[in-house]
Amino acid sequence: MKVVSSHSDLSAALANLREQGKLIALVPTMGALHNGHLSLIKKAFEQADAVVCSIFVNPTQFTDPKDLEKYPRPLEHDLQLLESVGCDIVFMPSVLEMYPNYPQAEEWHIDLGPAELLLEGAYRKGHYQGVTQIVYKLFKAVEPDIALFGQKDFQQVLMIKTMLAIFKLPIKIVTCPIVRETDGLAMSSRNVHLSPKERQQALILSKTLYFVQEHYNEYPLNQLLEKAQALIETEPGVELDYLSIAHTDNLEPIQEKTYSKTIALIAARVGSTRLIDNIIIN
Repeated sequence: MKVVSSHSDLSAALANLREQGKLIALVPTMGALHNGHLSLIKKAFEQADAVVCSIFVNPTQFTDPKDLEKYPRPLEHDLQLLESVGCDIVFMPSVLEMYPNYPQAEEWHIDLGPAELLLEGAYRKGHYQGVTQIVYKLFKAVEPDIALFGQKDFQQVLMIKTMLAIFKLPIKIVTCPIVRETDGLAMSSRNVHLSPKERQQALILSKTLYFVQEHYNEYPLNQLLEKAQALIETEPGVELDYLSIAHTDNLEPIQEKTYSKTIALIAARVGSTRLIDNIIIN
């Protein structure tokens, strides 16, 4: 496994792979890796000959400086995990390597459509501009054939696909299923911030999503949402930001029952930790 931190070293390592005619996959991450990330690496090897994983905590997508500051960065552990699954190249650039004029902002704004302002976009203004900015930079640096992302960040994947279409980049996007703990909690780098009590309280997110999925055909839409929200309220330590049943292609809330391309999405604060989750209904 080769670990590089500069664009020039990355280009040299990639040139060697391309000379061998290898199909290259990219798994972009912000580190603090867990089995969910490793599942992306393993999936990447099913579709490509070589895998690049980037580790970069991107400052332009954090709307709260405190959130950026406390984001976990266990780099040695991350590298051990990546080596254990056979990752070929790890790209770990500095902030100045990706943003040479930082903290001066670079000009970046693309039209991501109405979905940018829904759900996460409503709570984290400008978040998806920052996400698409860094993913574009990583795409240009690696020029992968395939890029893999997790379904847990469903809205993020939608925004990246929109960005891809805008710039006509010839990259195949693969969305991989959410990896959960045995009790249903979606794996997340932020889970390390949960106390044992909060860890138990956080289970209400997945329980609520499973409730919506299982009872989708049983109740009228408004009644289903009311019952789901009432379920969340049984955990007093959990503060709901949103619960939405939406169309998968644009994330607009459904107005009546539909039986294709439907997803339930949830975001909530458990103590001081904000978690998101979702489940495909049909």
